[in-house]
Amino acid sequence: MTDAITRFSGFADLYERVRPKPPREIVDLVRQWIDRPDPDVVDLGAGTGGATLLWDRATAVEPSADMRAVAEARLDPDRYRVVEGTAEATTLPDACADVVTASQALHWFDPAKAFPEIARILRPGGVFVAFDNDWPPSVDWEVDAAWHEFDRTLSALEDTRASRPPKAPKHEHADRLRASGLFRHVTELALHDRDSGDATRLYEVALSQGGAMSARNAGYTDEQIGLARLREVAERRIPTAKPWWWTYRIRLAVTPR
Repeated sequence: MTDAITRFSGFADLYERVRPKPPREIVDLVRQWIDRPDPDVVDLGAGTGGATLLWDRATAVEPSADMRAVAEARLDPDRYRVVEGTAEATTLPDACADVVTASQALHWFDPAKAFPEIARILRPGGVFVAFDNDWPPSVDWEVDAAWHEFDRTLSALEDTRASRPPKAPKHEHADRLRASGLFRHVTELALHDRDSGDATRLYEVALSQGGAMSARNAGYTDEQIGLARLREVAERRIPTAKPWWWTYRIRLAVTPR
């Protein structure tokens, strides 16, 4: 079984180029909750730094050397710091952050170890915000159906190979945060965003899924992975760029004062 770090190694440039960027309204929401105009922010599982850039300054914590290299190249060192670490062991000092974020990453964390670490580095009254976009974007009904067919094919392949690292179901994130007993209030909401793309981008977004790239690296073909069918439908339905509608699920957890 591959670990989550290996699963996302070797294609950081593709990941950075095609993945959606989270909406800036997340920053407005968190600032309103924390009532601090210039918070100290730590971004866990920062990847290539796409969500780190939402903030005026931040510390990006990322275990993958490939992802860190892209983040270091794009982030201004006067405003951002990139460090090696995990959500379970950040290497950061106690009470160093007003806000801790996790973008498209919380499902890979070990809650029993990561939640205490997040609470440790947050200051009293600090906010943990974790957000994920729903897959796929809403573009076209036939493309949507083809994506879900691809997802089922890939999941079945990974089950056969026993290659998928453990991950926490996203719909249980808020309940797990509440059950930890580390936060005085937890809530969940949705925000929406829009960008655009064509068939090529949709195919590359699907390829940027860790399972798809892992299967390809193991020698499986696009037909076996389910990518070929998805690409055929996308090329027929969205040969040129159309609007993509994204839903983001936001979980907010506040530490005791």
